Amino acid sequence: MTKPPGSLGVLEDVAAQLAGTAGACPPPLPEPAVVAVFAGDHGVHAQGVTPWPQEVTAQMVANLAGGGAVVNAFAAQLGAEVVVVDVGVATPVGPAAGLLERTVRRGTADLSVGPAMTLAEARQAVEVGIEVATTLAAGHGCLVTGDMGIGNTTASAALVCAFTGAAPAAATGRGTGIDDPTLARKVEVVTRAVARVPGRPATPEAALAALAELGGLEHAALAGFVLGAAAARVPVLLDGVIAGAAALVAAALCPAALEHALAGHTSAEPGHGLALHALGLRPLLGLDLRLGEGTGALLSLPLVASAARALRDVATFDSAGVTEK
Repeated sequence: MTKPPGSLGVLEDVAAQLAGTAGACPPPLPEPAVVAVFAGDHGVHAQGVTPWPQEVTAQMVANLAGGGAVVNAFAAQLGAEVVVVDVGVATPVGPAAGLLERTVRRGTADLSVGPAMTLAEARQAVEVGIEVATTLAAGHGCLVTGDMGIGNTTASAALVCAFTGAAPAAATGRGTGIDDPTLARKVEVVTRAVARVPGRPATPEAALAALAELGGLEHAALAGFVLGAAAARVPVLLDGVIAGAAALVAAALCPAALEHALAGHTSAEPGHGLALHALGLRPLLGLDLRLGEGTGALLSLPLVASAARALRDVATFDSAGVTEK
């Protein structure tokens, strides 16, 4: 290519990864892109870990399906599609365009006092993510993770601690902007929950058990989404801490799946950076976002597309008649 070797920095690694995923060089452009927003509620909400009422999840799912959320605005700017997947919202949202009803159960149990779900439910939610990824991969060049669920940063922190060995105080953040007493309560809840998981999961069976113990239905579905994208050889762009926690599960279920994943950004949640470090993923952006929905991953999409386009469109020294060093 007509440039000094290494001069595109991280984008050269992205381009090589895209080529590896596609098994072709140059790789296809990652378009059209689609964001799958997996939504679920959390029984741990009862412990007062967030000031937001639980019904906000269902209300935001309706807003997402109606096109009124931030991720919808970003997707419109980038020509991406948004699909909302109800995998475990406590209150039925009802049929809507752009909403897939794949409910496993109406919200998880309280992870602070016992398993969030059964092993069978965790497996079913993972399979939902695989099915959605497989379906969307047929008509899209890039899959983007999204999430919605009041209380899901608590479950994310617990998963990050279980899969990385991080201390709850280091992995637990303020989520939607909680005060100090609420943060202290949240850390205590995560500490109690993680104590039930013996050691870092080292096998797929142990990973599924930890997911059932601590995770959300959207975490399980997102883990499956990563697996399904890898199986279809379509790049998957990871969003924030919820996606990071889910990717830890996916990596424990099938380590090779993460070879097809890109970290769109690093969020303001401390657990996200811990997850990305454990996964060996370098985020493309760092804008202190903490919204979820797939917003940060979407913002990185032009960088990923540019990396692919460079391999496709930039001339070589020979073809351009440029003298090499």
